[in-house]
Amino acid sequence: MILHRQYRFLIDCGEGTQRQILRSGLGFRGLNKILLTHSHLDHILGLGGLLSTLGRWEALEQIDIYAGQAALDRVADLIFRVVWRGARPPVAINLVPLAPGSVIVEDDKFCLSAFPVSHRGSDCFGFLFEEKSRRPFLAEKAAALGVPFGPERARLVQGEVVTLPDGRLIRPEDVLGETIRGTRYVHIGDVGRTSDLLDVCQDADAITIEATYLDEDADMARQFGHLTAGRAAHLARQANARSLLLTHISRRYHDVLVRNEAQLVFPQTYVARDYDHFQITREGTTRLANRRHGYEMGSAAADWEGSA
Repeated sequence: MILHRQYRFLIDCGEGTQRQILRSGLGFRGLNKILLTHSHLDHILGLGGLLSTLGRWEALEQIDIYAGQAALDRVADLIFRVVWRGARPPVAINLVPLAPGSVIVEDDKFCLSAFPVSHRGSDCFGFLFEEKSRRPFLAEKAAALGVPFGPERARLVQGEVVTLPDGRLIRPEDVLGETIRGTRYVHIGDVGRTSDLLDVCQDADAITIEATYLDEDADMARQFGHLTAGRAAHLARQANARSLLLTHISRRYHDVLVRNEAQLVFPQTYVARDYDHFQITREGTTRLANRRHGYEMGSAAADWEGSA
């Protein structure tokens, strides 16, 4: 789960997701946006129980589910033919189809968009969480220039020129600092090819991506459309990312083996497991004390958080 300011996003919903959210202590309040990477059952089967709970017990007006059309077709069958069996759900459920470049949420500080990835089948997507760049307001400079507190300062932040009572023109560049880029986080689910991901991953503060296999089983990884830990690490290095979080690890491997293979290529690698809690900022990624949570992301001015 990803949390940023007032937003909460659940990415994929495999079996047992509802139980894990309860055990994590995060709860369901405000969880009204679900992002699905693709249509495979291990990524959507938990939706039945979760949506039943959200629809009956949480004070939500609607739940938005974003995915490619192939995933939405399966989800529609699960929700409307199984969970409610033709009855009207107690909460509005919006199934929102994604296309490459779809903007899911955008405000003046943040943008969440979808991008295509290559896995088995069609309509597979990853998600880009991006804070918008900003120029900090320099209060000391404003005070020295005699800019009063109030709407004048807000207009300068918005890029407008203001006129003071004495007739002087104050321009935004007079009171704004250098541009500070926002935190950039890339979340990728199952994927078999990385050659088309370099642009979207470029300069990411963190990338979460699968590492189902080790390099010694690269042929099997290619056969089933998955990555090795080594290939994931090469993507992070080539993209000049700051940190790498590996998920979707096969039970045949111990975490240490997966982490070691990736760290030979990209040292700032973590293997993420249930209840891990990460904080992602421009200054770097930190694994916080395990509080049965997940990812926390954002700049120093706007933290994000979520759970694995």
